Amino acid sequence: MIDNIEIVGLIAGVLTTAAFVPQVFKTWKTKSAESLSLTMYIVFFIGVMLWVFYGIRINSLAIILANAVTGFLALLLIFFKLRYK
Repeated sequence: MIDNIEIVGLIAGVLTTAAFVPQVFKTWKTKSAESLSLTMYIVFFIGVMLWVFYGIRINSLAIILANAVTGFLALLLIFFKLRYK
C-alpha cells in the first residue's frame, strides 16, 4: 500500500517530470537543439539514473517512476542535440 508521503513524492515527480515535456516537444517540433547544453543534459541524465538506482535500493516507487521518465526525456533531448547539430 502507498502511504501519504509516497503520494506527495508521486505528485512532486509528476510535476517535475512534466516540466521537461514542453522542451522535448519544442525541440522535436522545431528540429533545433542549438540552445541546449549537451554537457548539462549528459550530467543530468547520469544524476537521474543514479536517483533511479537509489529509488530501487530504498524501494521508493515515486523516486523510481519520476526519475525513469525524466531520464527518458533527458535522453531524448540528448538524442535531439546530437541529431539536429
